[in-house]
Amino acid sequence: MSFLTLKDVSFQYPNGFKAVNQVNMSFERGEAVAIIGQNGAGKTTTVKMMNGLQKPTEGDVLVDGWNTKDYTTAQISRKVGYVFQNPDDQIFHNDVYSEIEFGPKNLGLSPEQVEENVMKSAELAGVVPFLKENPYNLPYSMRKFVTIASVIAMNSSVIILDEPTAGQDLKALERLSNLIKTLNDEGKTVITITHDIEFVVHHFERVIVMANQQVIADANKREIFWDFDILEKAMLKQPHISRLSNSLKIDGDILEITELTERLKRKTAKV
Repeated sequence: MSFLTLKDVSFQYPNGFKAVNQVNMSFERGEAVAIIGQNGAGKTTTVKMMNGLQKPTEGDVLVDGWNTKDYTTAQISRKVGYVFQNPDDQIFHNDVYSEIEFGPKNLGLSPEQVEENVMKSAELAGVVPFLKENPYNLPYSMRKFVTIASVIAMNSSVIILDEPTAGQDLKALERLSNLIKTLNDEGKTVITITHDIEFVVHHFERVIVMANQQVIADANKREIFWDFDILEKAMLKQPHISRLSNSLKIDGDILEITELTERLKRKTAKV
């Protein structure tokens, strides 16, 4: 059985709006998976059900054999950590160290283990120089890394990142890339919601596409970004390099610039 499974999951608000409709997903330990789709596709509601922030109105979410309906959000968060899209919805301490230590401290870890978790996650997220700072004195992009560190410090098996690239510069994107790779190397599953198609292409092999509150595709990134029917249904664009190669009529499901340059070399050599 997969570590995290959604079986025929739906979520309906009290006003009757169905935000997620009959979704099926499964994730293994150590996977890195991107979930993409337009606003309103059901992505955030889906991942919130993965860590118990919301409970499905139909179907089941199973985490390491636990049905989320039978456990509190606090209990599920020990296994699945969720980083909010807006860090200001998550931060509530007056200094960065206290923010990061809150989770592991409330897990009942020893003071030594709490400190170890805090420092390890702070280093990974690049926030060690700011541990004594008030988080709200930091720029928005750095506050996002504070919230990422606070979730990593809990040592959950699954880490969910909701729009982590928003508002980040190239240096921060590189840090985020290294962070995801490190977590994967440690055997943790990283599930990322993002509108940043270029980031998806460079850091994820498996891509799940959602549209109209349902999953419409779950496949390798190359299959996804060269399936024009899926892209049209989800109102998504190809990556820049794919669009360029398509306009140049270069054969092959190209996603990277190195692939395009190699194909152009071959084409020029034939001429």
